Amino acid sequence: MVFGTLTATAVKAEPSYVGNAACAGCHERASADWTDSHHDLAMQEATPETVLGDFNHATFDYFGVTTTFSQKGDAFFIETDNAAGELETYPVEYVFGVEPLQQYLLPLGNGRLQALSVAWDTRPKSEGGQRWYHLYPDEPIAAGDPLHWTGGFFNWNTSCAECHSTDVEKRYDAGNDRFDTHYEQIDVGCEACHGPGSEHVALANAGSLSAAQTGFAMSLKARGAWQWAEGADIAQRSEPLTTNHQIDSCARCHARRGTLGEYHPGKPLLDTHRLAIIEEPLYWPDGQIRDEVYVYGSFIQSKMHQAGVACTNCHNPHSNQLVAEGNGVCAQCHLASTYDNPTHHRHPVASAGSACVDCHMPSQLYMRVDSRRDHSMRIPRPDLSMSTGAPNACNQCHTDHSADWAYSALVDWGVRFADRRNHPARAFYAAGRGDVRAVPVLLETANNAGNTAMLRASAITQLGRLLPERLMPSLPLWLESDDPLIRLAAAEAAEQLPPEQQLERMLLLSQDPVLAVRMVAAEQLAGLMPPAAGMRESETPDLPGQQATVEEQPKAASPLDALFDEYVRVQSQHLDMPSVLTQLSGFQQARGDAKEAEALLVSALEKNRQASASRVNLADLYRAQGKEEAARATLESGIALNKKDASLWFSLALLEVREGNGEAALGALEKAASLEETPSYYHYVYAVAQHDQGRPADALATLKTANRAAPGQPNVIAALMQYSQLAGDMQAAQRYQAELRNTAQAAGVQ
Repeated sequence: MVFGTLTATAVKAEPSYVGNAACAGCHERASADWTDSHHDLAMQEATPETVLGDFNHATFDYFGVTTTFSQKGDAFFIETDNAAGELETYPVEYVFGVEPLQQYLLPLGNGRLQALSVAWDTRPKSEGGQRWYHLYPDEPIAAGDPLHWTGGFFNWNTSCAECHSTDVEKRYDAGNDRFDTHYEQIDVGCEACHGPGSEHVALANAGSLSAAQTGFAMSLKARGAWQWAEGADIAQRSEPLTTNHQIDSCARCHARRGTLGEYHPGKPLLDTHRLAIIEEPLYWPDGQIRDEVYVYGSFIQSKMHQAGVACTNCHNPHSNQLVAEGNGVCAQCHLASTYDNPTHHRHPVASAGSACVDCHMPSQLYMRVDSRRDHSMRIPRPDLSMSTGAPNACNQCHTDHSADWAYSALVDWGVRFADRRNHPARAFYAAGRGDVRAVPVLLETANNAGNTAMLRASAITQLGRLLPERLMPSLPLWLESDDPLIRLAAAEAAEQLPPEQQLERMLLLSQDPVLAVRMVAAEQLAGLMPPAAGMRESETPDLPGQQATVEEQPKAASPLDALFDEYVRVQSQHLDMPSVLTQLSGFQQARGDAKEAEALLVSALEKNRQASASRVNLADLYRAQGKEEAARATLESGIALNKKDASLWFSLALLEVREGNGEAALGALEKAASLEETPSYYHYVYAVAQHDQGRPADALATLKTANRAAPGQPNVIAALMQYSQLAGDMQAAQRYQAELRNTAQAAGVQ
């Protein structure tokens, strides 16, 4: 059998994409399963067959803006507000997705495609579907807002294309601010997961396929064989899972991550992407999904992942459907007589409470209609709901009862949790509020080899932010871990160390085999190594009495030049993203190029005027250059756009302090503190300013508020002790001194 027009000589050629048709001849079942799957229908041209929404002059009103949907022949059009807030008619070029919603891609010029934020609910009418709805129904998103459909968050080229088509090349031209985005296949085809198929097809044509020579860079097979030991309730793999190729391939799209370099099949996830760890507001403190984090980040927290379960143990990879109905998916490995039984789930058979997924994989609603299940597969913990605010499956079903009621029910059933006081979720929750008493549990969590890499890496990150001096004993071991996620977290946490210690460790990571780790090393080394150390010969100043030239005195480049060049090359692929522009700006400033750093930040704000980090960094850069007026204008224009941004008010306050405007600084600090969700650093600085301005009673009141709402912050307690002493309240000062001592002891600080 011959597939396409390829011959055996193609085996030696550079692998190329051949399309699904070249696969279907041999892989009929896989092709049939894939056809009309969510992957197949991820993106389609807009035709009468693919458009599911009502375009019969239907209208949708949203805070005074009327969007009209119409059809002329086989073409579809949408009239809605443009980037200037004026009505404009756009042709629908593509449809995005099929179920439970469908979005529409509209051209915006310069190669841009934008996903309209008014979507079609494709669910049956009986389920509330067959209607137009807005993704942000409760707040007016007007033109100019980054969440407006014309803004960067809804740009297909930047935010969507990589995961809805095959072999996408973004091709952004920063100089002309235009895209020339290209894909090999409009949808998610065979080669999106397996890689280019030309060598595989050529080997098949030559009759040379074998287990050792498939023509692909890696195998995605990972189901393995599972068996029950005698008397066991849970099956185990007969042989350990030795590669992450399958799960990393799925994670490219089914994870909350940032894209780094170009994807090459077989590469570890962190060699092409940077994974988001467990932290608010993406996850709840116990690791449950909160924001739209998709699947991978929760799944790698699970005991299933630790046991070697792969995506295809539960899902048909081609149809995306489950491999069995209902509890049958879990019963593949969990003995039904033990687990699919009222003695285990304590609910009537066939009730909602008897479904494995409803207790262990509760769902979260995204995009208003899309229900997605948490893949961390955890035991419901109402006790953690009471202490951290995280949800629990019991109360997600029993909505008319409290978490305390649910916990009492578990106690009545004889359920006891031995880790109520030292559960990592409690430490994560406390650490997020500056409570250093969380340090011992964070350390234990990070050092426990029995924990998942996701949990350990998240604990390392929290520890680095909270009390970096406690990193030192364990940091060398983390930096040498076999797991790149742990090395990455350790590298990021090392930024808090003294420069000489940081330098020693980052130099070791500059040659790390995983790109995400090298990128962190480059960011830190850029500020630790003097720019002159990375100069090339042509940039080296002449020595006295000499006039050296490149030809006369060739000189080897710095070993870090390759690392720094790689960093700039990778980031330069994503100059359409304000966050990347801001990161690259910091790198260039550290390398001594303030002009380029400024240009990058200006570009970031042109793309998103509400990019707070970019605005604060630009104001700081202006201040460093002595451009105080430009710094003020930058911050004030940001505040005019978003008066609820605490970071802008805080930066403005610091500017007022530098200029000697005490009262103005105090007012800005008061505003920053009032916007701080959990009283922490802004409250502390505000209290110090109040005291310096001759308002000691107000300072004490501010500090007491912070200490009550978020205890365990040493700077707050120390200020309370000092200011109480100055006020003559020695009893209070002694009480705070004891509290400070106890807090330090609880954190393990001598």
